[in-house]
Amino acid sequence: MFLLVTVLAGQIDEPRHRASFLNPVRHLTVLSGKDPASLALDASRQFYGRAPVVVIAADKDKPAQALGAGAATRLQAPLLMPGPGLSTELKRLRAEQVLVIGDAGATRIAVDRVEVPADSVTVDNAVATIVDGDVFEPVPVPESDTLVITRSTGADLVPLTNARNAGATVVELPGGDPRRDPRAAKILKARPDSPVVALGMDAPKFAYTLLAVRKASQQPGGGYFVFPGRTMVAFYGYPGSAALGALGEQGLKASIKRAKGKARAYKKLSRRPVIPTFEIIATVASSGAGKDKDYSSEAPLSLLRPWVEKATKSGMYVVLDLQPGRSDFLRQAKRYESLLAMPHVGLALDPEWRLTKHQKPLRQIGSVNVAEINRTAAWLAALTRKHALPQKLLILHQFQTRMIRDRGKLNNSHPELSILIHVDGQGTQPEKQSTWKTIHQGAPKGIFWGWKNFYDEDDPTLSVKKTWSKVKPRPEFISYQ
Repeated sequence: MFLLVTVLAGQIDEPRHRASFLNPVRHLTVLSGKDPASLALDASRQFYGRAPVVVIAADKDKPAQALGAGAATRLQAPLLMPGPGLSTELKRLRAEQVLVIGDAGATRIAVDRVEVPADSVTVDNAVATIVDGDVFEPVPVPESDTLVITRSTGADLVPLTNARNAGATVVELPGGDPRRDPRAAKILKARPDSPVVALGMDAPKFAYTLLAVRKASQQPGGGYFVFPGRTMVAFYGYPGSAALGALGEQGLKASIKRAKGKARAYKKLSRRPVIPTFEIIATVASSGAGKDKDYSSEAPLSLLRPWVEKATKSGMYVVLDLQPGRSDFLRQAKRYESLLAMPHVGLALDPEWRLTKHQKPLRQIGSVNVAEINRTAAWLAALTRKHALPQKLLILHQFQTRMIRDRGKLNNSHPELSILIHVDGQGTQPEKQSTWKTIHQGAPKGIFWGWKNFYDEDDPTLSVKKTWSKVKPRPEFISYQ
């Protein structure tokens, strides 16, 4: 995992009239300035140790900034803008002369200064005068393998000038996520040891997405994201128990074969990868309170681990399903941290079985406040980030609107997670279609969708072809129980 540290290397002693550059830090550094002026200061601190000449471009004046970039490049000088921290930075750089292009306003500049309008001829003449003077001494552009990531080379022209003058390579990443940009991902993957300086990115999120492309943390079937781009076809149940679903109707080897066979049937209809999947009930809501009084029976790791390991090694995806009873989702998820810390293992939360202290399984349909889901999602995202894992699938089961209270407040911003609502109601096909439409209404943006076919409870059970053609919008996750 990259360390998000912003300590710079020490200054390099150079002759009095020479600019000096800082050694690049050998990790990810995020420059967090919120505007061009503060980002320019950050970039100057990042790349420059000493600069006898400094160029200042007027704030909010694009022609002045463009001319400043050209002048700073010719002078091998930092390019800054008026604003808080400018005077302090000039002192740190030990600046002896400043070229101001455009109107610097009331900014205090306590060194020799030359002020010129944003006119190309006037700026060129001023630069020529500085070059011929006593302060400037040219230095070659240093060799550097540093990569600088920016959302926009236009908007970040001023800080990028400082980076380019230090020999850095600039990579434009408009969306801020290299997993979504094949060109940027290719560059970052091809240079896994190059230090990266990112401008204005969210540090934890970018650190994870950068690591994902550099480690090629891809999904079964390819790509960095769980969804979109693939369909998962799952068998649901508990190992060794036919009563709890199709997964437990046969042993491990036969279950893998059966899941792959069902996935092949869908692959005949799809142009996208179809991934065979297990959704394994890890905690089963039970009629008895048990020793811990939570009405939930937790499967031992020794039972689940062979199913998880053999399935993922065969190219499948595995989801661990929680029926917490009177416990809570986060507490139960942590019991299976060692399995969830493996790649291609996701988590499913089933609010039907999330009960209050006065409820019992099969007597009431449970529910959960979205705050508990958000806490569990944040923990799963942090675990994914900590172990530099591929993006994980988080499933939320729902067949009644009241099962997830305040669903509109669901936090779907974790880049480590792909969140899916699994509409797992049973009954006649008109009933199921009605539930499908109802649960879709008012859903948070960016959510994916799952559909469940019940072999015994549906009337009738949809065939593969009808599931593919009749369920609209087409689900990304199709399971069988």
